[in-house]
Amino acid sequence: MPELSRLPKPVVEEWDWQLRAACRGRDVALFFHPFNARGVSRKAREEAAKAVCASCPVVPECRRHALETEEVFGVWGGLGENELRELITRQRRR
Repeated sequence: MPELSRLPKPVVEEWDWQLRAACRGRDVALFFHPFNARGVSRKAREEAAKAVCASCPVVPECRRHALETEEVFGVWGGLGENELRELITRQRRR
C-alpha cells in the first residue's frame, strides 16, 4: 500500500493531470492484476495497460505520482510493478 502521507495536497493543480489521462474511464482491472495472477495472463494484462500508457499525454505526471507515493501495485506512468519497485528501491538508496 502506498504511503498516504506522501500524497500531494488535495488541490486541483496537483491532480488535474488525471483529467487528461488515457486511462480515464477505463476499467481499472486492466491496470491492477487480480490476486494471484501469474504467467501469461499477468504479462498480457500488463502489456495491454502499458499500450494505453504509450499514447497517454500525462505519463510523466503519472510516473512522478507513483514514485512520490511509492505505489508498487498496478501499472503507473507506463511502468509495471517490478519496474516501479526497482525505481523506488533506487530512490530510497539515494
